[in-house]
Amino acid sequence: MTNRAFRSAKGLVEGVALLVAVVASLGLLTACGAPQYTYVADSAAGAYYKVPYGWHEISQQDLNAALQAAGASANGVWSTAFDAGTAPSANHFLAANVSQPFVFAEVGHLSSAVSNELSYNMLRDFMLPVTSSTRQTDAAKGFPLTNFKQLRDQTITASQGVHGVRETFQYTFPGGVSDTFDEDVLTNADQTIVYFLMVHCTNSCYTENENNINTIMSSFTVGSPT
Repeated sequence: MTNRAFRSAKGLVEGVALLVAVVASLGLLTACGAPQYTYVADSAAGAYYKVPYGWHEISQQDLNAALQAAGASANGVWSTAFDAGTAPSANHFLAANVSQPFVFAEVGHLSSAVSNELSYNMLRDFMLPVTSSTRQTDAAKGFPLTNFKQLRDQTITASQGVHGVRETFQYTFPGGVSDTFDEDVLTNADQTIVYFLMVHCTNSCYTENENNINTIMSSFTVGSPT
């Protein structure tokens, strides 16, 4: 499953996008003075998103190890992750039975060949198979997740030609645990960079945390924070 999960990511991402320090000072303040959000930015690509302030950042070393264990080298890829659970772990990346939201983001450059062929369906299938044709192909190859259910298929058009999709869907893992995945997959006007943000956890967790998850997903922006 994990090798398939990164099939598109390994093929698309070539370049290096630099991680910038968390800008907690950009968080909105509550009445008691504590920030509501942590902002995470890649200034080289002008991309950022925000997570609730109390969520735990996964160390780059642990995240890289989890990506490599999933069958994908993290070298040359800007990536960040946050875990809302009380026992945060990089191993919650694409794991079943995650009872609190896990956030993963990456930015990378696209090859000229991919840029020329990139489509909305390729963006939809960036991490996990979403389109019907890709699901059928991957199922025939032994992809283990089943009972796909699409909850959202939204086309995104942003400023300066940035465009992409937001996909929300459910899959059942072997053993019967069902997860909800929420993904933003964007590219720039000339389709040379891919920007990816994913939040996932069990279906019940997603329902309980839907407001926070929507805040995270809608905050994913290519450009300066406003």
